[in-house]
Order: sequence, then C-alpha cells, then structure tokens
Amino acid sequence: MKAFHRTTSVALAMSLALGASAALAQTAAPAAPPAPAWKQGMPESMATSTLAPLAGKNTATAAADIPIDKIKLPPGFKVEIWATGLPGGRAMAMGDEGKIYVGTRGLGRVYEVSNNGTERTVRTVVDKLVQPAGVAFKDGSLYVMAINKVLRFDGIEKNPAVAPVDMTEVFKLPPEQHHNWKYIAFGPDGKLYVPFGAPCNICALPTPEYAQIRRYNPDGSGMEVVATGVRNTVGFDWHPATKELWFSNHGRDWMGEDTPNDTMHRMHKVGLNFGFPSCHQGNLADPDVKKDNACAGVEQPVALMGPHAASMGVTFYTGNMFPPEYKGVLFNARKGSWNRTKKIGYDIVMVKASADGKNSQVMPFMTGFMNEADQSFWGRPAYMLQMKDGSLLVSDEQLGAIYRVTYAK
Repeated sequence: MKAFHRTTSVALAMSLALGASAALAQTAAPAAPPAPAWKQGMPESMATSTLAPLAGKNTATAAADIPIDKIKLPPGFKVEIWATGLPGGRAMAMGDEGKIYVGTRGLGRVYEVSNNGTERTVRTVVDKLVQPAGVAFKDGSLYVMAINKVLRFDGIEKNPAVAPVDMTEVFKLPPEQHHNWKYIAFGPDGKLYVPFGAPCNICALPTPEYAQIRRYNPDGSGMEVVATGVRNTVGFDWHPATKELWFSNHGRDWMGEDTPNDTMHRMHKVGLNFGFPSCHQGNLADPDVKKDNACAGVEQPVALMGPHAASMGVTFYTGNMFPPEYKGVLFNARKGSWNRTKKIGYDIVMVKASADGKNSQVMPFMTGFMNEADQSFWGRPAYMLQMKDGSLLVSDEQLGAIYRVTYAK
C-alpha cells in the first residue's frame, strides 16, 4: 500500500511538473510582432489588402539610365538632367554662393551640389542621421534638422570641413519618429518654420506637441505654435504678395480608395486649426477618432490635391523666365500614392488661385513619371527650387536626380 501511495505521489508530482512546464512554456511564448506603423488604422475589412508603401531605390542612377524623354511639359518648356548621384534626395535649399543642399529621409544623408557651369559635383555633408529631410540656409549657415538632432554649419560654402554647431537642446524636439521627419524653411519674418507630424496614421494625439507647425528664431529661441490639426505637412512656401504661408498636407491612410484627399492650405492668421485627427479635407469626419461636429471651426483647404497623392513640395513661382501667366502660380510635387489601387500623383501640378485662396484650379504641369496603362512608375518628383535665372529645379527621390526645367519662346 505504501508503494502504491509512493508511486501515485511520484506520478502526481511529475504531472504537476509537466503542467507547470507547459504553463511556463505557454507564458514564455514570444509575442506576435507588432504591426508595422503604416498598417495602423487599417480596418478588418482590408486585412487582406496587398497595398503597402513603395520602397525607394536609394542607390545612384546614372544619367544614361534616366528616361528624361518621357517627361511631358507644356509647349515651350524643356527639361534636362541637372545632377545625379543623390540617392534619396528630397528637399533643396540654396546657399548664398549658389551651392544646393539636399536632405534625405531613409538614407540619413545631406548632400551638397556645386555647380561648375556645365557640370555638377556632389559630396556628402553629413551622414548617419535619423531622417535628416529638413534643410534651410540663412546668413551663410546651413541648418539641418533630423528627427532627433538640429545642426548648423556656419560658413559651409567657403569651408566645407566646418564642424557643425549642435542646436538640438534648444529646439525641444518631440521623440516619436512616425511622420516626424521635417521640411523646414525661413519665412519672410526671418523665423524658421518647422512642422511636427502626427505620430501615427490616425490617433488621438498622445501629447499636443504633434500635428502642428511651429516657428523659431534662428537660434532656436522664441518658439511659437502657429497652426494645429496638421497631420503631416512636408512642403510650404509664402505667397509672394500677401506673405501668408501656404502648405500641403497628407490625408490619412486606410479610409478608402478615394478618401480623404491630400490638401493645400492657406494660413491667413496664426492659431488656425486644420482638423486632425477628427476631421479631414475640411469636411470629412473620421470614423475612428470621433468627435461631435468634427469639422466645426476647421479651416477649409484652398484645394483638394487627390486621395493619397503624397502632396510634397510647394513653390510659388516668382521668376521671369516662364511666361507671365506663370507668375504667382503655386507648383506642387505629388510624389505618388501607395494606399490606393489605381495610382495617382507622380507628377507636378499647378494650383492657380486668388490671393485669398478662392477659385482654385489644379492643373498638370510636369507628367510622364508614371505609365497609366500598366500602373508602373520610374520617378517620384518630390521638391522644387527656383534658380536665380528663373529656371526650376525638381528633385526625384526615386532616382536620386535633379532635373532643370527651362522655358524659351
């Protein structure tokens, strides 16, 4: 009998141990990896969707491999390859001596392009930063803004090896990475304008420091929030007559093929709210972040720029090379959609509107980067920069190239 009890006890102990081991194994099983940030906000009805962000090429493309002849422009305009060897090149800023500085996102680099008449040379100013898309130039200094760092290169055009001044602390950058890459520029008031995108596709903001546009004195002091409810602007310019800020804005993803639109906005006074997260394109309530009368008091857009079109760079044309009817026209680069079955964008459009933002018209200007028939694309225009002679530079993030658009009668 004792042996029986002993055997039973051993069996029971082994059973308990095995059960505990199984429970421990079950507890210790690795958690499923989190969904990528770009899937956030995807409804269950679209769980099987194959739509996903389009990977950038991020390698140099030789001029001979760029199908420049496919680009279409209005009569009298001409396009040429101006520079290559800038993988991932996005926003451009011109130095006092004519050098061009180009930020990137994924590659972590900032380039300098020197114009030697018929040739351009490219060098890397700084590398291994966290998405240093923001570049601006003022009073001989290059400003570079990454997600977690702000650098100023004083006198860089004359001294390429100058060590940067680290200005990060004074700018008080919020930490989240999603939509936190920057487009930066100095306004007519001499202040540096900086956007801070939403840290999500769609969400109630964790803190109010996101989805806004700020401005600073050049030394980083005097921070002021000038606009809120801005999901993600990565392009803006000032109207040549009114000096008001006009900016592009990306609409959220996973809300349908045709909604919401990217938008073009006019900031006619400080303190306007542009709707995010509860209202999109000025009139469309969000189904996930709900709010009574979601669009009440929200500033209306100047123009709808197309659903998921990736509306990027904004440049008012003020030069004398193009015909007179282009004076004051806003050019907008639409880098191209991914969250849409039928692609849209991959072009540069013109927005013609009155100075108060009314009677807007959106018209094509530079096309041919995408083939409508098979939905393939070879280039993705991102930003423009007006040169002193009135020509227009266009950066192609996909091929790491810069094109120059000119006009002759």
